Amino acid sequence: MGGNYDAGTQLITEYFPNHHNRTGAEVQAVESIDPSLPLPRTPWTPATGTLGRLTEAAHRRAELLADALPSLRRQAEARPAPPVLRDALRGASLAIIAEIKRASPSKGAIAPALDAVTQALAYAAGGAAAISVLTEPSEFGGSLADLAAVADAVSVPVLRKDFIVHPVQIWEARAHGAAAVLLIARALSPQLLAELHREALSAGLAVLVEVRDEAELQRALDIDAAIIGVNNRNLETLVIDPATAPRVIRQIPSDRIAIAESGMSAPEDAVAAQAAGADALLIGSAISASPNPALAVATFARLARTSR
Repeated sequence: MGGNYDAGTQLITEYFPNHHNRTGAEVQAVESIDPSLPLPRTPWTPATGTLGRLTEAAHRRAELLADALPSLRRQAEARPAPPVLRDALRGASLAIIAEIKRASPSKGAIAPALDAVTQALAYAAGGAAAISVLTEPSEFGGSLADLAAVADAVSVPVLRKDFIVHPVQIWEARAHGAAAVLLIARALSPQLLAELHREALSAGLAVLVEVRDEAELQRALDIDAAIIGVNNRNLETLVIDPATAPRVIRQIPSDRIAIAESGMSAPEDAVAAQAAGADALLIGSAISASPNPALAVATFARLARTSR
């Protein structure tokens, strides 16, 4: 990683005085406190590839926003409490988090003319338990305006999906009506993941902690994450392995919400995650591109949830 990552880390250090830009050896030492835990512990290094590029861009945007933090906190605190994501994802059927997604680095343009509110209302009509709104502007075609408009239009919880690297983005999400934010374990050092998780909870937001393997799952459990998503896609290489979510979900304690993410274009693609005990599916490209998004959501929403 280059200077942009370093600048973003400095910004975090100023906000969190106890945060340190640790070396790989130091991170490994922090993660080896309890070697008796059953899941593996590996040193963290900054993300590379596509995720690294998007994370660096997020640091640059956060740096420009840092001075707005007090104003965003006031706006957020003036808003009513949002719906509770955890409650929305527990039911007899697999809960569907339906995503508003115009484009992606892996697929390019998906639905560039998509109207966020029209799409969100269709998702809700199809039985979506929650709606994910991508707000990353350069490669996903998202915006905070989409987030605010969707949050005002629907009664289900709305997740801000972006590359969150700084508290200012958390308060920005809350100020624009989000009920939850995404934190990607691979993009954040263990200490920064913990700090941002605490900040989001203090802002009244739920947190979806996204992992892709057992070591990252252990980091999520270390911070007592209540909602854990397992991404079949490696965000550094963009390669999908459909065996990832079923394997990792089986190891998530039953008192947590487990979400399978990526690579599901039809209900049969979700059968392995369903059998592993997923509580919810996060589905983006397939339903964003569908000519009938309400029906697309309803088709997935018919899947029964199994215990884990």
